[in-house]
Amino acid sequence: MPFVNIKITNDGVTSEKKAELIAGVTKLLQQVLGKNPATTVVIIDEVSTDNWGIGGEQVTARRKRGV
Repeated sequence: MPFVNIKITNDGVTSEKKAELIAGVTKLLQQVLGKNPATTVVIIDEVSTDNWGIGGEQVTARRKRGV
């Protein structure tokens, strides 16, 4: 039973896009590894940009600077 955990920032990803990610990852595991889609688990965790850091800096601050 494959378990996939996708972590993304919580800035505007629609429910439809999340459904697309879940379906796409499930299909990829079936195609590449022969995994059963019925037993594939995909979880999407949304993280505040205040709680996500790159290069020692919050993503919120980076985005304010346009990085």
